[in-house]
Amino acid sequence: MLAGYLAGSMPFGLWLVRAFRGEDVRTQGSGNIGASNVWRVYGPRLGAPIVVLDVAKGFVPAFVGTLVAGPLAGVLAGAAAMVGHWRPIFLGFARGGKAVAAAGGAFLGVAPLVGLAGVGIWLLLFLATRYASVASVSTALLLPVVALLLGAAWPVVAFAAIAGLVVVLLHRPNLRRLREGTESRFELKQLRRRSA
Repeated sequence: MLAGYLAGSMPFGLWLVRAFRGEDVRTQGSGNIGASNVWRVYGPRLGAPIVVLDVAKGFVPAFVGTLVAGPLAGVLAGAAAMVGHWRPIFLGFARGGKAVAAAGGAFLGVAPLVGLAGVGIWLLLFLATRYASVASVSTALLLPVVALLLGAAWPVVAFAAIAGLVVVLLHRPNLRRLREGTESRFELKQLRRRSA
């Protein structure tokens, strides 16, 4: 769990933007250090690596924990990575990301079929709506059902329910903006911009 928390605490969005653009991503876009904001502001050249790194910091602890001590240990390590992503020690426990990518990585590590199903649902909803928040919240709500249908071990089902609730709670500002019609929506040109 400690290793999971430390892995999750690595603010790759902040570090890579600072290294390659000399800017603080917390002053750009939504102010979030996660992959969605980095991609929206800086395009796929920086956004895509952040997706991979944020997924990896959930995947590695969960996968290693599962291999070493079983699904419960993997779930606990993955959950710790989510907490680290949300409140990273390397940022003095200030607000980090919303833990969606880290959660996805954790599920890929502890229950690959559940994780792949979650990725598929997220992509379908994102392509249909072009709202990352809608895709994230909807996937979070559906994941416990998916875990049950796929016959996942009880720690995975419980993790899906708790992680789903956490993701929904962390997206409360997004849900408010969706109700108000002010939520940022990805456009096709936005998926490519600033990548050159």
